Amino acid sequence: MKKILTILCAMACVGSLLAQTFTITDSMQWKAYDDFNSALLDKTRNIYKADTEQKAADHRGNGARDNDRSGCAAAIWCQAIYYDMLINAYNRAKTEGNEDLMKKYKTLHDRIYGGEKSHYVNFNFDDPNTNNGWFVYDDIMWWTCALARAYQTFGKAEYLTNSEKSFCRVWYGSAKVGDDGSYADPARFSGKYGGGMFWEWQPIAKANPHKEGDFRSACINFPTVIAACLLHQLVPEGRAVPTAARPTRQTKEWYLEKAIEIYDWASKTLAPTNGRVADGIHGGGPEYSDHLYNQATYIGASCLLYKLTGDNKYRTNAINGTRYVFNSMVQGTNKILNFENGYEQGVYAAIFAQYLPMVVYDLGQKSYLTYIQRNMQKAWDNRDQTRGLQAGNFNKKTAETDVVESYGGSGMPALMLMFPAHISADDIQDGLEDIPSGAVGFNSDVYTIDGKLVMKDATLGQVGNLDKGLYIYQQKKLLVRK
Repeated sequence: MKKILTILCAMACVGSLLAQTFTITDSMQWKAYDDFNSALLDKTRNIYKADTEQKAADHRGNGARDNDRSGCAAAIWCQAIYYDMLINAYNRAKTEGNEDLMKKYKTLHDRIYGGEKSHYVNFNFDDPNTNNGWFVYDDIMWWTCALARAYQTFGKAEYLTNSEKSFCRVWYGSAKVGDDGSYADPARFSGKYGGGMFWEWQPIAKANPHKEGDFRSACINFPTVIAACLLHQLVPEGRAVPTAARPTRQTKEWYLEKAIEIYDWASKTLAPTNGRVADGIHGGGPEYSDHLYNQATYIGASCLLYKLTGDNKYRTNAINGTRYVFNSMVQGTNKILNFENGYEQGVYAAIFAQYLPMVVYDLGQKSYLTYIQRNMQKAWDNRDQTRGLQAGNFNKKTAETDVVESYGGSGMPALMLMFPAHISADDIQDGLEDIPSGAVGFNSDVYTIDGKLVMKDATLGQVGNLDKGLYIYQQKKLLVRK
């Protein structure tokens, strides 16, 4: 009997470890974000520092990991991720009806937008200087996405203008720099060498044309899809088709057409089976190296195209990509996300935080909320309580004396902003209702997933005749199929 009781006790202890208690509150989540800004935002220049050892964010540099404490700013593309976090903070405050926090984060947004614009050459995407200019395609495209979300949130025309300019600079190339653009046009590159997006141009200041076998990476292809989806949603109907060789904006239809085209190439070439995303391809087969940000943007691109088209293949891909992360890119039974400690790689969890909510909330895959709550709890428990920072490896305690990079330090607050503590799995719908054209029902207002009014006092039949996609109707998520 004693042996049986001992075994039962051991099993109970193991069970308690697996069923990690979630004690995070909304106020803790807001504090985590504010602590991140307190420690890592240069409040004079209003851009982010590379790490906590930097007194300022003045110039490009790898920071303390290279024994450089001269005032290194975080990488230009990671600044876009931190800017996304700020937009997420504002949107969460708005959703929760917290006017004080809305005002606080709108004020902070305006400061940071001004700081980023000033530091990064006034968002002149044709300036390739390697200190604070633009010299890799994906660096630009991360900002395209962030600026589109800024316009979506705040409605200022300048944000949309800069988002479109940056997208077109990547797609068509720059007359000043001389590159021929990131788009690997199948009309120019035959067979396996055509399709998708090139990662870089070389030389940086005076580029040569791209050639067969140049690298086409996941980190430019799937962000391009995301940016094109966002711009399709945001630009007005009825634009004239541009005639310039290098236009600075495109039509609503063109953005969706290119989103679908790039996604089709990238998903078939870089993610052909089981949701795993390759890092890229030079011309042979896909080159696999698991990175969370590639999974994240694949998931995000899949979700956005599903919402825009209603095509179930995108939904399947999003779920498969998420499943791969939690089966193969985590530690232990609590599914704590793997941490990558290469240059700038700590930011990957923040990018995952940007897109995973669409899987959990919009696709109704609520089982993943439990895993994210365990990640948030582990990160919080292992934070440095003095500064409120967690260095990025959620399973490892961050000491008060540790150097914390903004990259790894962004993971915990990014997840907390996107997964409010007060929302449990019971609050999430299991799935979506399909609404065929011509259905009937009682009247109600129709909204897009992001809360924009589409039609007042609509019948279910009118909803069924809307453009295909996802809508909110009678407090339910509805999928219109055509």
